[in-house]
Amino acid sequence: MALLAFGLLGLLALFGWNSLGLTQIDAERGIAPINSSGDFEVGGITVNVTGNNAADARQKGWREAQRKGWQALWKQSNRGGSAPGLSDSALNSIVSGIVVEREQIGPRRYIATLGIMFDRARAGSILGVSSARVRSAPMLLVPVMISGGSEQVFEYRTPWQRAWATFRTSESSIDYVRPSGAGSDSLLLTAGQTGRRDRNWWRLILDQFGAADVLIPVVRLERQYPGGPVKGYFTAFFGPDRRKLGSFELRADNSDGLDEMMREGVERMDSLFVAALSRGALRPDTSLIIDSVEEDPLEDELEELEEEFEDSGPVIDEPAAPDPVATVNSFSVQYSSPDAAAVNAAESAVRGVAGVSSASTSSLALGGTSVMSVQFNGDAAQLRAGLEARGWRVQQSGNTLRISR
Repeated sequence: MALLAFGLLGLLALFGWNSLGLTQIDAERGIAPINSSGDFEVGGITVNVTGNNAADARQKGWREAQRKGWQALWKQSNRGGSAPGLSDSALNSIVSGIVVEREQIGPRRYIATLGIMFDRARAGSILGVSSARVRSAPMLLVPVMISGGSEQVFEYRTPWQRAWATFRTSESSIDYVRPSGAGSDSLLLTAGQTGRRDRNWWRLILDQFGAADVLIPVVRLERQYPGGPVKGYFTAFFGPDRRKLGSFELRADNSDGLDEMMREGVERMDSLFVAALSRGALRPDTSLIIDSVEEDPLEDELEELEEEFEDSGPVIDEPAAPDPVATVNSFSVQYSSPDAAAVNAAESAVRGVAGVSSASTSSLALGGTSVMSVQFNGDAAQLRAGLEARGWRVQQSGNTLRISR
């Protein structure tokens, strides 16, 4: 019996710890951030249309939403009169994404509230708005929430993470790199990592997410009593050394007002980061950038010795030239995104392709087609081959690929 019990404990330890590790990665966590590009956004557009079938009604609803969104954007830009009439094909060319806020789909009817994202460069040329803006270097965002003495980042879906994921960053001067928190994000980006100063480890993380430095917005919650007022103490930090940029306090009357307090906290936190950028306090740390190899102080002496040997007769063979390094290229990958889970799955799958250094959704259209920005060490043909090897069907047009299962 003792041997049997010992064996059962051994099996439990083996499979239990292994399951725990898988659960740490596969558990339901992470919130896909909304479109973080500089596109113009018009939200809260309501449509109520009918069609020959559900798909036809939905298509008509989206077209009507694009027309309404264009009129609303024209008014928001303080342009007089009515917006110039654009055909549906012209609107399709300047619309970068459609966000489904709410929708009801019937056999022949479509009722929805939608958000329309307009490409800043194309729509801006019609509106007379310049697309050039001063923005920071890409900054990795690691939102830390402290509640009940526990520090959390992506271990669970916190209201602080949700507020940052839903924050519209298009008009901010900060180029935020917002991880979704899914997959291995919860293992790499932890509250403990924000206190580490090891540059080598930070280099690896920043390179994976395509960022130049890190921003750490921290909120500490204090509850007076269960169901009572909640105080939030917000502090903005920058860089691996956690340089403090500013702090403030907010208060919610009860737990129901927590989400609103978090949204306000994100807006004020963004203002702190923008103010720091304007005064030159958000310059990326040069120690986080892998520069070219420094010159050897003995290099000049070696060159002189080689010249002497060449003059005296013996010839020193030159070392073979190193293999050329693959060029990092940018690609746009289109994919269907019926829900947030599909977005996370597509991003994780593309990141798993050998040679992909970063992959993040740049134009999100839940319920439609989203666009992913991919940095790949190679050309389009190699990226296509890598995607097909992982089971994707790929259609290619230049540096734009469309993937589907």
